[in-house]
Amino acid sequence: MISRSFLAAVCVATSSFAAPPLTTIQDVLYKADGTRFNGTVTISWTSFEAIDRSAIAQQITTVSVVNGNLQVQLVPSTTATPAALYAVVYNSDGRVQFQETWAVPSSTQTLRVRDVRVATTGGSAGADTVTTTVQESDIVGLISDLGARPLKGPAYAAGRVTYVNPTGAIETVTGAPTDCVRVDGTSGPCGGTAPGFVDNDAPAGLVDGANTVFALSGVPNPAASLTVYRNGMLQKLAQDFTLSGNQIQFVAAAAPQPGDTLVASYRLTGSTDDTPQLFPSPQVLCSGLGAATNSSTLASVGTCSIPANLLAAGDRVEIRFDLDHAGGAGGFTFEVHWGATTVVSRNASAVDAQAAGRADAALTAAGAQLSHQSWGTSLGFAAGVGKSTDDYTAGITVDFQAKTVQSGETVTLKNFTVVRFP
Repeated sequence: MISRSFLAAVCVATSSFAAPPLTTIQDVLYKADGTRFNGTVTISWTSFEAIDRSAIAQQITTVSVVNGNLQVQLVPSTTATPAALYAVVYNSDGRVQFQETWAVPSSTQTLRVRDVRVATTGGSAGADTVTTTVQESDIVGLISDLGARPLKGPAYAAGRVTYVNPTGAIETVTGAPTDCVRVDGTSGPCGGTAPGFVDNDAPAGLVDGANTVFALSGVPNPAASLTVYRNGMLQKLAQDFTLSGNQIQFVAAAAPQPGDTLVASYRLTGSTDDTPQLFPSPQVLCSGLGAATNSSTLASVGTCSIPANLLAAGDRVEIRFDLDHAGGAGGFTFEVHWGATTVVSRNASAVDAQAAGRADAALTAAGAQLSHQSWGTSLGFAAGVGKSTDDYTAGITVDFQAKTVQSGETVTLKNFTVVRFP
C-alpha cells in the first residue's frame, strides 16, 4: 500500500508546479461617439512573484478587441511581491489611442475594466493627457519605413554634393569646387577623359584643285574609325587618301576641286584640355536686343556672360553686332570688350546713322587671339588683330559699350549674337 507520507509529498510537488491563480477581466468598450471599440489592447508588466510564489517574468501580451468585447486573464498584481502594475495601451486605426494602468486584485468573480483601472493624477484614467513614451513599434509601419530610408555613410559631410554608395548609404563626393560629378559619384575636371566622337568635322585646307593636304580638328583613334566624304561620296583610306596624325593627304587624282565639300567623322581616345570639344555644330551662346544710352561716358548697352568651363582651347567665338544712332548734331563711340580686353573701339561721326561689326576670338591654351571688322554709314571699314590673356575657363563676359558726343542723342544696340564654333 502507498503510504500517506508519499501521497503528501506528491501533493506538495504537484502544487509547486501548478499555474498561478488568474483574475478574469471582461468588459464591453465603447468610443465617445457611442460606437464600439475595435482594435488591440497591449498589456505589459515587469517581473514579480505571485501570491502562490509563482515567478512571473517580464513580458507583454496583446489582446484583440472585436466589436468592443474585451476578455483577458491576468495574475493578480495587488497581492504580488513586490506589488506590481500592468501598463495597458489601446491601439485602433493604426495608432495609439490612449494608455492607462491596471492594478489587478485576486478575485474569483469576473471584473470589469473600471474595477482594475488606476486613476491618474490630474485627470481621468485613460485620458489623452497621460504623458507616456511612445515606442517606435507602436506606430504602424514606422519600423519598416525607417529601415527603407538610406543612412549616412562614414564619408558623409554636410554642405557637399552626395551620392549613394554601393552599400546604399549616403556619402559625400570629394574633389575641387570646380570639378564635375559623374553618375557613379566620382569627380574630376569638367570635360573628363571619357571616349567620344567627332561628327561632321570639316577638314581645314584650301580647296583649289591643287592642295591635297587637309587638317582634322582632332586625331582619329583608332585610325580605322575615320570616314571621309567628298561631296557625299565615301573616300577610301590608302586608295584616295592617307592619314598621319590629324593630317589627311589626298592622292593627286583625288584632290578636292573648287566647290567640293569635305566632311569627316571619327572616334577619339578622350577629350582633354588640349583636344577639340565634341560639338558637331555651332552653338548660339547669346543673342537678342540691346539697350540704348545717351551717356557722354561709355556705358554698357548689352552683355553676354559665358559661364566657367564652357569654352575650351580650339574653340572659336564669333561676335556680331548692329548699332543705331539717333541725332545728327554729334558723333558717337562704340566698343566691344572680351573680358578685360578691348577688341574694337571706333569713333563714328554725326552722319553715321548706323554702325555694325563683327569680332572673333580664337581660343588658345594661353588665352585668345582676337580679330575684328567694323564699319558705318560713312564710317570707313577697319580691321585689326590682337591678343587676350583673360582666363576664359573661369567664365568671361562679352560687353558692348557706347557713348554719345552731343547731349540729347542716343545710341542703341539693335541686335547682337555670340556664337561658338567647335
